[in-house]
Amino acid sequence: MKIIFLNLSFLFLIILNDSVPGVAYQIGDVATDFSLPNVDGKMVSLSDFADAKGFIVIFTCNTCPYSVAYEERIIALDKKYSEEGYPVIAINPNDPAAIDGDELSDMKVRAEEKGFTFPYIQDVGQQIYPQYGATKTPHVFVLQKDGTDNIVRYIGAIDDSSRSPKEVKKRYVEQAVDALLAGKSPTTTKTKAIGCSIKTL
Repeated sequence: MKIIFLNLSFLFLIILNDSVPGVAYQIGDVATDFSLPNVDGKMVSLSDFADAKGFIVIFTCNTCPYSVAYEERIIALDKKYSEEGYPVIAINPNDPAAIDGDELSDMKVRAEEKGFTFPYIQDVGQQIYPQYGATKTPHVFVLQKDGTDNIVRYIGAIDDSSRSPKEVKKRYVEQAVDALLAGKSPTTTKTKAIGCSIKTL
């Protein structure tokens, strides 16, 4: 009886770990592609970007004050790196039924108001963020293309100031992408993402 109980407990832990956001990608893993709706009404996949060298995938949203505080910096990242082959792909992981303001229609309004230069797509059914292991908004995954694979090279925060760009001392994402563009490995590969928890029902 004790053996059966231990086996069931072990099985429960496996199932739990497979379903808990954050128990997912490590540096060097191959990231999942997706096909998700963008604010322009089209579907977006990483495979759509044939000329990309990689991606700056940012899980973000309309309603988190941390995400709002980073919007200008996210726009700046895309303007700086999209022409270098590392475009921003912003994904809203929140369940819109769990919080007002994160419906696709709300995302479209926000993208137009702020002049987003990058795809802003909705994680319909919340299938993608658990695979990546995102737990916060914002939460960044820098991916490097290797053939048809997208290899995770950095996970964490955009920089070291979640409040004001004037207080930034370490630009984690920029340092990671600059290193990859120079043919090197990032010196900092993981940092703690600071932001709001992803909203689920």
